[in-house]
Amino acid sequence: MISQTFTGKTVEEAIEIGLKEMDVKRDDVSINIVEEASKGILGFGKKDAVIEIIQLYNPREIVDSFISRIVSFMGLKANIGIDIVDNNMSVSITGIPEEEKGIIIGRRGATIDALQYLTGLVLNKRKDDYIRVSINVDDYREKREESLKKLADKMVERAKRSNRPVRLEPMNPYERRIIHSYLQGVNGIQTYSEGNEPYRKVVIVRK
Repeated sequence: MISQTFTGKTVEEAIEIGLKEMDVKRDDVSINIVEEASKGILGFGKKDAVIEIIQLYNPREIVDSFISRIVSFMGLKANIGIDIVDNNMSVSITGIPEEEKGIIIGRRGATIDALQYLTGLVLNKRKDDYIRVSINVDDYREKREESLKKLADKMVERAKRSNRPVRLEPMNPYERRIIHSYLQGVNGIQTYSEGNEPYRKVVIVRK
């Protein structure tokens, strides 16, 4: 747990300052009043209020601990970086040798997607404000997105030449969204998804 001490002209002011500086919500902390504010006498002996804020719910610690254990169970060593902006958390896993990355990424990203899903469940357990988690291993997501776009370009040409629907391999919702978004503005082409999870796939057709 993380704890910090803050001062203010009143207890409430000290609390507001502390919550803002720690970037936490009041429901996620415990607050101890160390010293009440004192007006003093004739301006002498005046004291600010002192409070201690103990952070009970720390998203960074929760995610770092969970992913570190999973990575260790896989027999891997890695560096974990965490950034939080509003209700979005980006987790970067780095430092894994190239020949071992497949262990945590999995076939077509299945393992990293499962880790991302489980991390979201652990982080948001009993929480009203949902935090969206995105996990990346080095630049895997970016490379996968580029390969999907190249695949989409090839399949568009095939659909135009054959004038028949072209069905891609089954993909998860994240990868299907990449294809749909990428081809949204292509003239003479439309896309849709068909089938049931986990075998749902993108279909490219010529208008």
